[in-house]
Amino acid sequence: MSLPLAVDVRRADPSSAVEQEVVELFDQWREPLLRYLLGTSLPVSDSEDIIQETFLALFKHLRRGKSRQNLRGWLFRVAHNLALKKHQRFRRDSQNIPESIDPAPNPEDRFATSQTQKRLVAVLRALPEQNRRCLYLRAEGLRYREIAEVLDMSLGAVSLCLERALSHIARAAER
Repeated sequence: MSLPLAVDVRRADPSSAVEQEVVELFDQWREPLLRYLLGTSLPVSDSEDIIQETFLALFKHLRRGKSRQNLRGWLFRVAHNLALKKHQRFRRDSQNIPESIDPAPNPEDRFATSQTQKRLVAVLRALPEQNRRCLYLRAEGLRYREIAEVLDMSLGAVSLCLERALSHIARAAER
């Protein structure tokens, strides 16, 4: 008899089902979003804030009954736009934007990093921002079409950015 009661409660409060879905999506997509945002030169704390804002926006989006199609792309697009706004605020406030974020800030992790990884990180940092963003999104598993939507680019531009980025990385790995 308790099972129908649980079903009735869920029907009575659809936002709890949405909340549960958002929590599950948060568990699934938090890390990939964080990796992407750290690649945009945002500090970890700002990246975490953006992730929280992104999932709050997702909760509101789903609670309003909006489209559930391609939620992965939707999440990356919202996070990307929030990161751009954060960068604009930094520039407006005349604050310095860090050139890069060390993904492993403690000394033990830095010591363990090999020479090849350091060279590849240097190549990634030297890539134009658009190429770097395309590469990070592709590494997170987004398709070319999804990357084009997230970054508001054509498919051809995405393809060209990825080709150039991978070419630079391949040359660095050969050295």
